[in-house]
Amino acid sequence: MAAASVKIHEAIKVTPFSSDSTTSFTLPLTYFDNFWLKFPPVERLFFYQSCDLTWDSFSSVILPKLKHSLSLTLHHYLPLAGHIMWPLEAPKPAVYFFPNDGVSFTVAESNNADFNHLSSNGIRRAVEFRPLVPQPSISDDKAEVIAIQITLFPNQGFSIAISSHHAVLDGKSSTMFVKSWAYLCKQLQLQEDKNDVVLSSLPLQLTPCFDRSVIKDPKGLDVVYANHWLEFANTRSLKVIPMKQVNSDLVRMTFEMRPEDITKLRDKIKENILQAGKSAEQLHLSTHVLACAHSYVCLVKAYGEEADTNVMFGVAADCRSRLDPPLPVNYFGNCVGGQGTVQKASYLMGENGVAFVAEKLSGCIKELKGDVIEGSEDKFVNALGMMKGEGLQQRILSVAGSNRFDVYGSDFGLGKPKKVEIVSIDKTGAISLAESGDGSGGIEVGVVLEKQQMEVFASLFTDGLQS
Repeated sequence: MAAASVKIHEAIKVTPFSSDSTTSFTLPLTYFDNFWLKFPPVERLFFYQSCDLTWDSFSSVILPKLKHSLSLTLHHYLPLAGHIMWPLEAPKPAVYFFPNDGVSFTVAESNNADFNHLSSNGIRRAVEFRPLVPQPSISDDKAEVIAIQITLFPNQGFSIAISSHHAVLDGKSSTMFVKSWAYLCKQLQLQEDKNDVVLSSLPLQLTPCFDRSVIKDPKGLDVVYANHWLEFANTRSLKVIPMKQVNSDLVRMTFEMRPEDITKLRDKIKENILQAGKSAEQLHLSTHVLACAHSYVCLVKAYGEEADTNVMFGVAADCRSRLDPPLPVNYFGNCVGGQGTVQKASYLMGENGVAFVAEKLSGCIKELKGDVIEGSEDKFVNALGMMKGEGLQQRILSVAGSNRFDVYGSDFGLGKPKKVEIVSIDKTGAISLAESGDGSGGIEVGVVLEKQQMEVFASLFTDGLQS
């Protein structure tokens, strides 16, 4: 069965609303940014339900507000309308904004897709999501920072897809931008009699800070990382690392851990730790850690790994508050620190595998300080080596998103999203995390696997929470 197709109605550039739009602008990339220079875009998809939408009503009422509020938002987020470039005379890439630059904005209409099916938690074919996601223009010379696609599902709802270049914005920055856009779109509907100057103001927590002087880099790691990318690719090309193609065998599911599931799992892990003669008091057993530990164990078993397979897993955390001095909470860019560990699959597949992983992840979090988060040439070189397939052959488990981003708080004036997906995990193999859409305090885990693997994973995930 072929993936659902879409009809493209419009493909335009939305430019920032500003009398100063003729002014060029350059945003340097820090070492936090340059780490992600050649990683593929992160693709997040928001589904909004509205059962009375026709193309005429959508294109005449909702779409103009989405466009105009995006233009107002880009006034505050100028770098998103620019491009990453790496001029020959420059030691490292940067974001360059020039007059008349804008964000690629595609308007589409689904021909035959079932909105309720795509926005459900159940089994869905991964390829069904691909027509809903825009592909940013990335060439040797320059790369778009973001691209946006709006897709109408007649009489069902619409989706907003945003593809973001990871070298410019991390998950927290990406969701701050979406919330800013949603905020101004909602203001347009609430205050249609106000002028654009009034409407274009953002609350402090949504106003981005682009001050790069707050990132201390005495070792010049921004240029060091750029030079290693140059050696890695043997070119200044900004094209990203090729990822696996999304084949027709891959399926997507969302699994939910309710607050009572989280509490039960936390208590069970503490009991296992105590039975092993160790103290559980100092363990960092957050909802994020518990969701990752449970999911990683289920994944290794679903993959059918051999006992002596090396499995790499770890944590990636927002480090704005962890740096010394801490960054402003509204700092816009990348500020993600990570720490990992490599263990034999047999430990994850053992009777107390979830407790084992939770304990290791807790240890990784405690190590997220000082030099660990402030950048390291050795760690970066090791990461590049893994991308080249050097060193130990291992299964890498990773996560995209967070249950702390409040992605379901992105209300454009038509209510909160029915569903939010990180589509790009179908290429990276990561799991995705988000807070539960029902506001219960639970967590959603998104997974993409081959169908047979998914059946095993689903059984293990459910049974593991009930036992």
